[in-house]
Amino acid sequence: MRRRLLQRFLILGPMLLGVSLIAFLLPFVSGGDPVRTILMSRVHDLAADPTAVEAMRVHLGLDRPLPVQYGAWLWRALHGDLGYSFTSGRPVAFEIGGALGVSVTLALTALGIAAAIAIPLGTLAATRPGGKVDSATTLMIQTFVATPEYWLAPIGILVFAVYLRWLPSAGWTDWTSRVLPAMVLSLRPMAYFTQVTRAAMMDVLQAPYITAARSRGLSMRQTVVRHGLRNGSLPIVTFFALWLAGLLGGSVVIEVIFAVPGMGRLLYNAVIDRDIPMLQGGFVCIVALSILINTAADILYVALNPAVRSGHAY
Repeated sequence: MRRRLLQRFLILGPMLLGVSLIAFLLPFVSGGDPVRTILMSRVHDLAADPTAVEAMRVHLGLDRPLPVQYGAWLWRALHGDLGYSFTSGRPVAFEIGGALGVSVTLALTALGIAAAIAIPLGTLAATRPGGKVDSATTLMIQTFVATPEYWLAPIGILVFAVYLRWLPSAGWTDWTSRVLPAMVLSLRPMAYFTQVTRAAMMDVLQAPYITAARSRGLSMRQTVVRHGLRNGSLPIVTFFALWLAGLLGGSVVIEVIFAVPGMGRLLYNAVIDRDIPMLQGGFVCIVALSILINTAADILYVALNPAVRSGHAY
């Protein structure tokens, strides 16, 4: 276990350093002169004055060698200085902090809903394979996996906001405005969580210790609750972390449709406005946070899995 954790921590530093390097190089590999891109984002003039271009290059330090520029940029980033947004003029770190809090809340709510439904549903389907519940679960999984969010979101607005008038159609004010985007965002991970839980529980229920528990007179429900759920839900830990990392910046469609001021919408607007500092800062924060989340998930998986802790899983 210690060796596995040490390996994870040893590669953490180089991975984060690589992420910072990719983020720094974004304006240089996107095509075109980054200084002209900056000027176009500010004045929207395709024919920028060469004198203004050169003055801006010197002002931003882009006339220096790339390694020097990267070192200065990394030093400022490590101290929380990600520059200023070209669109709002406010610090990028401030903008990202507010948007990231919204995205984390939305993602955790959606994944909490997904896990709360998927684990009991997948477990119930696994205890009666081939039955009505199992067939209905399989149909639900296939439906939600194949249905895109940009189709589900308008349907949800039409039903719950327009016809029933139970929930607001957009915004991020009180808890009622968060229900609809969280529910729509939870459908696809719920389908995957259910599928994974069903498959894991079917394997667990065939294990010898389950047979031994049943032979001691425990009912199927008692056996599943006492002995099956812990091992059967282990894959959910990994899937939960993967989905959380993906939803932090990957829920662009939901955030745009429901006007949620999260990271997805922030980066979407940054691309439209050619806001380079915002793109760099957002990329660094999302990828770095994803790496840290997956590392934490690995540590939790090791802590929960006796086979990995003892080294028998290798």
